[in-house]
Amino acid sequence: MRFRLTSVIIVLLLSIGFSVVESETASSIRVTRKDSAQNPTPMTTHATGTFEVKLTPQDDKSEDKTMGRMTVAKKWQGDLEGTSTGQMLSGGDVAKGSAGYVAIEKVTGTLKGKKGTFIFQHSGTMNRGEPTLSITVVPDSGTDELQGLVGTMTIKIENGKHFYDFEYKINCPCE
Repeated sequence: MRFRLTSVIIVLLLSIGFSVVESETASSIRVTRKDSAQNPTPMTTHATGTFEVKLTPQDDKSEDKTMGRMTVAKKWQGDLEGTSTGQMLSGGDVAKGSAGYVAIEKVTGTLKGKKGTFIFQHSGTMNRGEPTLSITVVPDSGTDELQGLVGTMTIKIENGKHFYDFEYKINCPCE
């Protein structure tokens, strides 16, 4: 019965992409992913910390006060150490608490010890005071040790201090 159950388990493992190596002793079986050497599946990691932000309005010579353009400069601390610069476009009705913004931001620094640069894409909306925000790494924007970086970031502001939680992974930078 033990032989039959072991055979069934091995067949199942092989059918879903595992490699099974049985040693000379019947009690020892090694199981690995068939593609683990060629295409390791990176685990998702969290990076947390704080950042300081400076927004500088840019004069676009427009009389339309419902739209704006700004430069963004940030200093990152925590698991992400470095600086970033970017451009932001915004528009909306401030009196009603409704607005939207888009931004592109280039980050330079280290992420848990890995050095490089990457680009965040922001899209935010405030609907009568209710915010939604999406911050995503632009595909293939990672350089150096951050090649293959993918992920999303959430931001929390408490008492004027900015906190981030960056959920990311670094995929194989293979072409």
